[in-house]
Amino acid sequence: MHSLSAPTRREAVLLIFVFVSLLLFSRIDYDTTGIKFWDVDKSGASPHTSALGESWRTRITWSSGHVPNTRVVSHVPGWTIFDNLFVLNGTVFVVTDFPSSIPDRLTITSTAVDIFNGEDAVNSRTPGDREMQIISTSQAQRLFGSSAESIDGVTWLVNDPPQFITHYYHWSAELFFGFWRTYSSLDTSINEMGKSILPALRRIFFVHADADHWRDYALMNQWVLRSAFPSLTTEYSYDWEDRAAMGRPMMLDRVIFTDRAAAMHGHHFLSTGRTAAEPSALPGSAHWWSTIRANVIRVCGLDPNVVGDMAQTPVITYISRQEWGRRMLKQEDHERLVEELHKLRDLYGYEVNVVEMDKLSRAEQFELAARTTIMMGVHGNGLTSLVWMRPSPRATVMEFFFPGGFAQDYEYTTRALGMVHYGFWGDEYFTSPDTPEQAYPPGFQGTNIPIDGAVVARLCHERLLLQ
Repeated sequence: MHSLSAPTRREAVLLIFVFVSLLLFSRIDYDTTGIKFWDVDKSGASPHTSALGESWRTRITWSSGHVPNTRVVSHVPGWTIFDNLFVLNGTVFVVTDFPSSIPDRLTITSTAVDIFNGEDAVNSRTPGDREMQIISTSQAQRLFGSSAESIDGVTWLVNDPPQFITHYYHWSAELFFGFWRTYSSLDTSINEMGKSILPALRRIFFVHADADHWRDYALMNQWVLRSAFPSLTTEYSYDWEDRAAMGRPMMLDRVIFTDRAAAMHGHHFLSTGRTAAEPSALPGSAHWWSTIRANVIRVCGLDPNVVGDMAQTPVITYISRQEWGRRMLKQEDHERLVEELHKLRDLYGYEVNVVEMDKLSRAEQFELAARTTIMMGVHGNGLTSLVWMRPSPRATVMEFFFPGGFAQDYEYTTRALGMVHYGFWGDEYFTSPDTPEQAYPPGFQGTNIPIDGAVVARLCHERLLLQ
């Protein structure tokens, strides 16, 4: 027989500790349903609960007369944030008993046809009841019944044709740029490193574009989107048609509704020619873009806390187009510019890069732009990389035009990020607010654009002396 000995003091203490720990952990409430990023009116909602105790809604229901009201959280022409937005058979429904509180439909949506100039083209974009309806709660009750399919989280609904989406500039520096400026207006506390309380984007609905017609030829669009929001899903025109064919209403918790044609009715667009200029009227942090920049450059292995900091060696990047066949500098002026930049390198120790962006990998492009202090080049798609620069008193974009020509694309984008833009006509340069009118004279697209390399180099050195 074996006799049982009494536990030692150490064993007794350990046993008591384990017992007390188990008792405490069994009483801790891990319920996270009380965490809210915003208040959403879901009167009469009946969420389903999964075995894990997490809210799992596949359908939203309501009692008679209590259809959730649509709320306009934020709006400027072309860029609207809604809570509780309904869609049935491909038509968007705003449910409210106060229709006067809803902005003009013309500034929210359009027919999403390709955008061209002329009165007939403008009229063809005017939305009707097929695109959007504003209805009362009683009308919604009759139309929807007592329930709708739930699309939870944050959705970005892109109501644009593919016409401009498939271009790196129009995606990263216009559509995506405007989307984030709109959404980030809900968090004015975003800091320089991009920290934000905003929930990540859950999905995108490309209502009028298929899976092959949102990517650009340089494959930059998808890199930007997937690095900024790694977990999001995308749905395309065929998916939108699938949902419409079900004949069931769906309710989107929160949606950023964007429409290029609608933005063109705003006065900021009329003064700049940039649809992304409209959200600039919304509140926002000075560091609003830092969230996107930080996420994108982290994928390249860079630390946004360090890259582009003024304590680092200044980096000058000249983006050459000398092999593109259009919008090119005179060859002798290109060579003189490179020579003058190399003098700066030798005299002051600046890092100087002369690159053709299409010869670099995507990661190399993002990495170089993120480190760049001064970026320069002839007007063209390569300058889109300015959106990955780190804003600072020295951060500068220099854009070369054929004399008399000017386009606001990169000038506006630079200023929107808090950096300084200079346009050049040979040995002359200009900056906001003294910019010329937009113009495309003969020679704008040509191969004989003049530039004075010595003037460019002198301005670079002046900018890099700033503290």
